[in-house]
Amino acid sequence: MKSMEINIIKLKENAVIPTYGSKFAAGADLYACLEETVTIKPGETYLIKTGIAMEIPEGFAGLIYARSGLATKKGLAPANKVGVVDADYRGEIMVPLHNHSQQDAIVEPGERVAQMVITPFLAAQFVEVEELEETVRGENGFGSTGRK
Repeated sequence: MKSMEINIIKLKENAVIPTYGSKFAAGADLYACLEETVTIKPGETYLIKTGIAMEIPEGFAGLIYARSGLATKKGLAPANKVGVVDADYRGEIMVPLHNHSQQDAIVEPGERVAQMVITPFLAAQFVEVEELEETVRGENGFGSTGRK
């Protein structure tokens, strides 16, 4: 498995550097950098700070996903579904956690709140044309490939 170094700064003393939960984990856990416990009410979103900033290399992005345990047990997941941290962003990494459950959800200081996958990407060059190449699927959209 390939690895790379990511330069990181702790913006607050109690910030936790991201960690991987297992040898083959794709996502590194991001930790809540809170002074005290936060309660997120049903249907509310709270911006959780991580207390870290990082230098993602050019040609890569940090994609922030829900942690499956937090989403299934507490109903908490990023409000924007998948956060994108661009290579030129140098500010604090934050996670807008949304409570999808019907109960208050508690987030503790130092709790793992999301996971970040560092991934390469291609920058597309969008070219306007008069028509697109035809395919069997054509313009058939949502649900069109799942018909019985």
